[in-house]
Amino acid sequence: MLAGFKAPETIAKQVKAEQQTQANSLEGAWRLTSKTKNAAETITTVKIVQDGFFTVAVFDERNKKFVGTYGGTYTIANGQLTEKYEFNTFDSTQVGKSKTGKSTLKSNTWQTTGLGQQNRTENWEKVNETKAGSPLAGTWRITGREQNGQMNTMRPGPRKTLKVLSGTRFQWIAFNSETGEFSGTGGGTYTAKDGKYTENIEFFSRDSSRVGMQLSFNFEVRNGKWHHSGQSSTGKPVNEIWERIAGN
Repeated sequence: MLAGFKAPETIAKQVKAEQQTQANSLEGAWRLTSKTKNAAETITTVKIVQDGFFTVAVFDERNKKFVGTYGGTYTIANGQLTEKYEFNTFDSTQVGKSKTGKSTLKSNTWQTTGLGQQNRTENWEKVNETKAGSPLAGTWRITGREQNGQMNTMRPGPRKTLKVLSGTRFQWIAFNSETGEFSGTGGGTYTAKDGKYTENIEFFSRDSSRVGMQLSFNFEVRNGKWHHSGQSSTGKPVNEIWERIAGN
């Protein structure tokens, strides 16, 4: 074999490894620092990237107003980021479609061009989560829910309820990735320690009165499954099983 020659399969593995490294470097929570034209000063935009999945939530916590959300899967290679929408409350016709733009990552700042809702340049700053060490960071899909004393398995399909968590932030989303139907979302900050999972709600699409609430649940990760139990924001008992999704 010629010196320096690399077999195609070796090159393919190296390319895939490089792409995975680039994807991993984006994981975490990001806050938009470049404001949208005519956006109120109280508007916050947060992007969470985990396990090859991303969510973007736009909300006004101070005035308890949910503005919108979108998200889906993503891939990155050679500075080009491709996002494929699985839900989009700003424009449901975009569900199932992909958009590719430029991605530049420098330390804790991330700039994208040609993505988002206005195809403009967006500047993001990473949320400091170095001390979080959360055992729940990842993208999870609900697969079981107790009803009438029995745990019912939820079959995979286009109707999904996901919860995407960085080290300190979370967002849950219920949607249909085939029809573009959107059922609801909520999110904010959380902690997970010593078997207690606590959410601080910053936005909630269905009921703005939930904003500012703090909810605590029992949690345990067992055999790769997140067992989640306690009481919902309406006081109803909750017992659910979530499984982490595979990345791209």
